[in-house]
Amino acid sequence: MSLYLTVKWLHILSSVLLVGTGFGSAYYLFFANRSRDVAAIAVVGRLVVRADWWFTTPTVLLQPATGLLLAHWGGWSLGSPWLVWSLVLFALAGACWLPVLWLQLRMVALAQAAQRAHTELPALYWTYARWWQALGYPAFAAMLLVFYLMVAKPT
Repeated sequence: MSLYLTVKWLHILSSVLLVGTGFGSAYYLFFANRSRDVAAIAVVGRLVVRADWWFTTPTVLLQPATGLLLAHWGGWSLGSPWLVWSLVLFALAGACWLPVLWLQLRMVALAQAAQRAHTELPALYWTYARWWQALGYPAFAAMLLVFYLMVAKPT
């Protein structure tokens, strides 16, 4: 396989891991939260944080590197509207994701403390959960638009 196809494969694979892990993690934590089961929330939250570190973080770094390299090799100008918008939307998703990481860490700590103390989750947990969810929607929508732009490359 050529270097170009290897980089393209890495770009596609990392985009699938990025969006798939993000969507899957959000799905499970969203429904764990709806259950209000402190033990389930603590376990799922811990696994969501782990998935972000193991899968999302590396792909967040790999995506722009491979994407810009492919655009360069493909002869696309960095000023191409589809590429500019892809980068803007990727940055928007990242701007939502960074606070989500912090929120998830705090949510897990609160859930684990509540589990150890055999108490309900504090009100602060639910405030964090609302922010976590609110930031997830624009991040996911932005990534769906990036997928569209990556495939269609509209002029």
